[in-house]
Amino acid sequence: MAEAAAATPPKDPDAEKRQKEHVEKLVARAAAESRGSIALGGRTLDYAVHAAFVPVAAAGAEGARGEPDAAVLATAYLLQGAEAAARPVCFAFNGGPGSASIWLHLGALGPKRVVVPDDGRMPLPPYAVEDNPHSWFEHFDIVFIDPPHTGWSVTASEAARKRMLSVDGDIDALAEVMRLWLTRHKRWGSPVVLAGESYGTTRGAGLADKLQEMGVALSGLILVSCAMDLQSLVFAPANDLPYALFLPALAHVAQYHGLLKGPLAVSPEAARSAAEAYVQEEYVAALQAGARLGEKQRSRAARRVSELTGLPRALVEEKNLRISDQVYFFEALRSRGLIVGRLDARATGPMAASRTREWEFDPGIEAIAAPYTMAAMAYFRDPLGLEFDAPYQVLARDVNKAWNWNRGDSSRMGFTSTSPDLARALRRNPHLKVLAASGRYDLGTPYSASDWSLAQLDAPADVLARVTHRYYDAGHMMYTRQADLAQLKVDVAAWMAG
Repeated sequence: MAEAAAATPPKDPDAEKRQKEHVEKLVARAAAESRGSIALGGRTLDYAVHAAFVPVAAAGAEGARGEPDAAVLATAYLLQGAEAAARPVCFAFNGGPGSASIWLHLGALGPKRVVVPDDGRMPLPPYAVEDNPHSWFEHFDIVFIDPPHTGWSVTASEAARKRMLSVDGDIDALAEVMRLWLTRHKRWGSPVVLAGESYGTTRGAGLADKLQEMGVALSGLILVSCAMDLQSLVFAPANDLPYALFLPALAHVAQYHGLLKGPLAVSPEAARSAAEAYVQEEYVAALQAGARLGEKQRSRAARRVSELTGLPRALVEEKNLRISDQVYFFEALRSRGLIVGRLDARATGPMAASRTREWEFDPGIEAIAAPYTMAAMAYFRDPLGLEFDAPYQVLARDVNKAWNWNRGDSSRMGFTSTSPDLARALRRNPHLKVLAASGRYDLGTPYSASDWSLAQLDAPADVLARVTHRYYDAGHMMYTRQADLAQLKVDVAAWMAG
């Protein structure tokens, strides 16, 4: 023990001072500004790009003395010649937690996009951005936010890092970024919309209510690949909910990979409809019965789950009728030596020769991570003028590991949920409307789990009528498939008009 302690390097007493100075330099740094144009909706739109670090200070903390607790990069695309007060502003962010915003920035919303194959395969280099004919810029000025410790955004101290790497601390930080951005750009008269993806929907639902408290009445909230209720997504002991909610998505994926037989194999619709019906009519009751389930009912359940997933009946019985995401990733295509992708289950990757069941990488994200990163780094430098030697944290895994999932009173137990925040925001603001978008081949936040989460919002029917759910034939980032990118733009336009 003494030797181990001696081997631990001493804490650098000047590290926090340097970090604080780094944050101060970032927020004092002049904005990177550039110009561009894009043809959308039959006209050419000229835009300015304004990328700057926004200071974040926690009320009552160091920020009360004017010292920033964090520097958060906000990259804004602003329509030139427009009447600012009449043009909506859309704040957009990805999830993780620990993900920068390049996915929505260069995948769907922005005037530029990275082009990747429609079927989830990794493209050959070189990687570059090109004009995005389906950009949402036609409808909004767009501000892409990289939360603390993603991209080049950082905090000034360990205390600030700890506070902001949490559900509520993150919501507070991004609310402050938006407040200050609206103030500095004189946009308090503009309608405000939020767009979040994955954990960004957890954040977005919380922000809808937080911003309402701050006097910002949202006009709209766009939830891409919902993750508001972690209980519906996390396979944990005594939590049977995900087993039921994932089954329709697993059936849909199984049909895609040719694992189903008979009527189930006819179409993806046939597979998932049969699974949805089985979940409602029998499966939930079977799971709740546990050891009380009769042998005949258990045998019938094992047979049906096997038929719907394409997995061997013996495996379903071995897993006590409960097929987790990890089991499916490794077992569905084991005979072919392949693992199934999580964020895009159309994608597959080769197993190790040892056929290990260790989760080493996700084929669904590997296919696009490097193309997006390399294209973004080139685009940020030229033409945007963002030049840094420090690495850009696209997916900061240390953030994800350090995340504090507790909310409010730490004595409260249970899975993180921000759907009560969204339900409250919908009840408080009669003009707030919500658009949810789900990819059918997403096994990270399955469409069927999102259906459940949206149906559980605690609000009367007339309020929930302002919530719309749309589905797409791709994965978590459905916009990587060009047909779905185009459809998403159509759906956003119709949602806004409605």
